[in-house]
Amino acid sequence: MKLTRREFVATTVVAPWAAASAAPARGRVRAFDLKQVRLLQSPFREAQERNREFLHSLEADRLLHTFRLNAGLPSSAQPLGGWERPDVELRGHFTGHYLSACALMYAATGDDELRARGNGIVAELATCQKANGGGYLSAFPTEFFGRLKAGQNVWAPWYTIHKILAGLLEMYTLCGNEQALAVLEGMAGWTGNWVAPLSDEQMARVLQVEFGGMNEVLYNLSAATGKAQYAATAHRFDHQRLFDPLAEGRDELTGLHMNTQIPKIVGAARRYELTGEERYRRIAEFFWKQVSGPRAYCTGGGSNHEHWRTAPGKLAGELSAETQECCCTYNMLRLTRHLFGWEPLARYADYSERALFNGILGTMNPKDGMTMYFVPLASGYWKMFSTPRHSFWCCTGTGVESFSKLADSIYFHGDAGLYVNQFIASELEWPEKGLQVRQETRFPEEQGTALRIEAKKPVALELSIRVPWWATRGIALKVNGLPLEGVPAAGSYVKIDRTWKNGDKIEVSMPMSIHSEAMPDDPTLQVFLYGPLVLAGELGAEGLTEAMQYGGADGSNTLKGDPIGAPEFRSSAEDPAAWIRPVAGRELAFRTSGQERDVTLMPLDQLFGQRYGVYWRVKPAG
Repeated sequence: MKLTRREFVATTVVAPWAAASAAPARGRVRAFDLKQVRLLQSPFREAQERNREFLHSLEADRLLHTFRLNAGLPSSAQPLGGWERPDVELRGHFTGHYLSACALMYAATGDDELRARGNGIVAELATCQKANGGGYLSAFPTEFFGRLKAGQNVWAPWYTIHKILAGLLEMYTLCGNEQALAVLEGMAGWTGNWVAPLSDEQMARVLQVEFGGMNEVLYNLSAATGKAQYAATAHRFDHQRLFDPLAEGRDELTGLHMNTQIPKIVGAARRYELTGEERYRRIAEFFWKQVSGPRAYCTGGGSNHEHWRTAPGKLAGELSAETQECCCTYNMLRLTRHLFGWEPLARYADYSERALFNGILGTMNPKDGMTMYFVPLASGYWKMFSTPRHSFWCCTGTGVESFSKLADSIYFHGDAGLYVNQFIASELEWPEKGLQVRQETRFPEEQGTALRIEAKKPVALELSIRVPWWATRGIALKVNGLPLEGVPAAGSYVKIDRTWKNGDKIEVSMPMSIHSEAMPDDPTLQVFLYGPLVLAGELGAEGLTEAMQYGGADGSNTLKGDPIGAPEFRSSAEDPAAWIRPVAGRELAFRTSGQERDVTLMPLDQLFGQRYGVYWRVKPAG
């Protein structure tokens, strides 16, 4: 049987391919459909709109060019540059990301033109698939897979196929495009035929080359169609060499390429949801605990030169110009969303806030909507962005997806309860309850938020509002102007169980403060935060040109130029507020005092066009 979109997202239907003893893992809560949440005016809405402009600007014929050439069809389009050049082995991956972004943006905004653009690309991909003479669809020849099977060097063909399949699936689930499903099933059938004759030993060698989330997309396809063969193929992509130690609570991630691994774990999470196999839940939860904890920077991001190069908690020597690959943050947010659905704990929503504000929002250039590959966390570097037609990095692809679904984890719900996880100006429609919830806030410039209820009739509902980890001074709530007593401590939820009526208003005050975090292996290397916001120090634009702030015409994604030095600080005060004080007349700006060289600090997500520092050497005064 096919699942409806709501059933597909909820994952409460027994997978027809599961063992007779298996039962689906019914999550305690789930996110709302993206179509039910609309962003209101805020930096998130502004970033969404810049991303939408970029999606509208891209030419379909150029995105299809290499697919047509590979299928033997004519194309007069000008080739794209960067990682989409006709001689780059990863070509075609961004077209898959583009389909996902069009579908997500349609769901998030109702943009019918982007839906139509996606539909048009799907139709042309169907033509290419037919010209290929079967189910195969790609922008590169099947010879790449021959090289992969033979153990010869090739740049991640299954990774690219995953992006294309995921884009087709989201065009089906979010836009209702049945042709996308047909093309997807054709390629899934080809995939099944390719892996079927491989022994487990041969498949293990194949899985040593990055393959994205092939397991996840095929599990999703099986759930969406009710066809067991796609899950059987998905299971061939479950990477047991990675999964086995994680299932036993062992971190053997050191030396691995970070973003190669995270999509596999999202696939493990999806298998758990469809079968209830506890092994896959253990894998996902232990991985998340390690990667969001001792392997994470202050921003919630991870990786140095794309890898975990050290043991957990050994990060003081891992600061460079190539820290925090943006793809990794995108995929960790996706994994976190699954885990929160299983058990709605504040630590998952706290992590999402940290990663969203510090690892996603500030990676888009406010001038033109271009996005980053790395977020440099070594002092003296700067932010560098993609170019409109000559980058198309992996992080360009995840970037257009991230900024198309910024509202996807603000609210969650159970059968009778609503969770408010993020403090972002937005409007929620919940027709099953006859409710509309409007969140009005300027957070974080405003230290709080307000929720307004519009109800067609009174409705009994438990409303859970996150008390964030950083709210150590406590928060205050008012319901219709009356104070609410007994608000729990930071890192939890305040729950209000009552019958809500039209016009009810909840006001939340969340005082923010300056605080510090030290590297786990070096207490003198510290970062300063204001509430959830990582603060970056302004180090000026010495020697920084416009060209240095964009990737090269050859698609290069590394900074060109050297850092400048950053000052050390001296203080014996335990509370950094004793020597880091607000700047009069500037929201969210602070300045050190009493230092040999004082520095102005501002949120990392708001700093552009100059060099900066995040981690600072702080030594005792005297």
